[in-house]
Amino acid sequence: MCVLTVSLGENSYDVLIDGASLSDIGAECALRGLRGQAAVITNPVVGSLYSARVLQSLIDAGNRTILIEIPDGEEHKNFLTLNTIYDKLIDAGFDRESFIVALGGGVVGDVAGFAAATFMRGIPFAQAPTSLLAQVDSSVGGKTAIDHPKGKNLIGAFYQPRLVLSDVDTLSSLPRREFIAGMAEIIKYGVIFDKAFFEYLELNSEKVMKMNRACLGHIIRRCCELKACVVERDEKESGLRAALNFGHTFGHAIETQAGYGKLAHGEAVAIGMSLASKVSLSLGHCDVTDVERISGALKQFGLPFDVPTYDRSQMLRLLTSDKKTRSGVIKVICNCGVGDYLVENLTAEQLLVLSGLEV
Repeated sequence: MCVLTVSLGENSYDVLIDGASLSDIGAECALRGLRGQAAVITNPVVGSLYSARVLQSLIDAGNRTILIEIPDGEEHKNFLTLNTIYDKLIDAGFDRESFIVALGGGVVGDVAGFAAATFMRGIPFAQAPTSLLAQVDSSVGGKTAIDHPKGKNLIGAFYQPRLVLSDVDTLSSLPRREFIAGMAEIIKYGVIFDKAFFEYLELNSEKVMKMNRACLGHIIRRCCELKACVVERDEKESGLRAALNFGHTFGHAIETQAGYGKLAHGEAVAIGMSLASKVSLSLGHCDVTDVERISGALKQFGLPFDVPTYDRSQMLRLLTSDKKTRSGVIKVICNCGVGDYLVENLTAEQLLVLSGLEV
């Protein structure tokens, strides 16, 4: 088992990466003081595969358990789903000594984490991510949220888990499209932080796409190491952590405009990274070869990089409502070549022009 620690003082926690580790989640939670009454929050698809194993592990560790299934899909990451969770926790008599286990991908982790952050002003929770995107990115760092019709992740809180347990074997049951979508966040880490890691992805794309276990273990660990380093230095995104949003300003706008659930989050981020690299090119932070390498990597892993049809006025509104916008100016993450980044302050109109969406 690979054990990484996210060092945040009293909010520190371990990230465990291994195969077949879901069966140990009860014992791992107990080691970290999580015991008593536990709610496993999942969706029907993941729940049918793994909830029995997780519930039994928690019971074996001496916990009373309930299972809460929420609908699958980004379109259900909303207040209605959140209130359903609250109702079930209240009906089951949960208190501040109880805890939550988020079993699933990014949607489950975000909603369950936000429920934990806000129920009785905060109860502990553990992340058991089962998608590639969640294992390499969203489960680590304490970002929890639900969507609003006017924008993605606009309602949320920074709230760190007590434990992240990534069972690599769960990726074998992941739909192919979701696996590919998760590669967008992985490519992101190489583009903005680690040129050698980006080159590793270019050279090993065939093995990764065949789900070679050694390659998957390496990329999950490296992404978590990079994420942990960033979060330790900037827990609540006051500076450095904003770099992790490379591709997300455009990506969130594209995902929202398409309608939640139409584009996978990773697909939208991939398109966003392609656009962000063109903005970087226009500003002189990279050259054409870098842009081509980034789009080439996206293509290697079967990710989209062309912008779907969009409505200009809605795109401008969505870009301006981005969480990184201040007084109409957006903090945009640009890549410096491959392996580094910087931040530019731009308006939504400038983004459309610099990205080539408008001439």
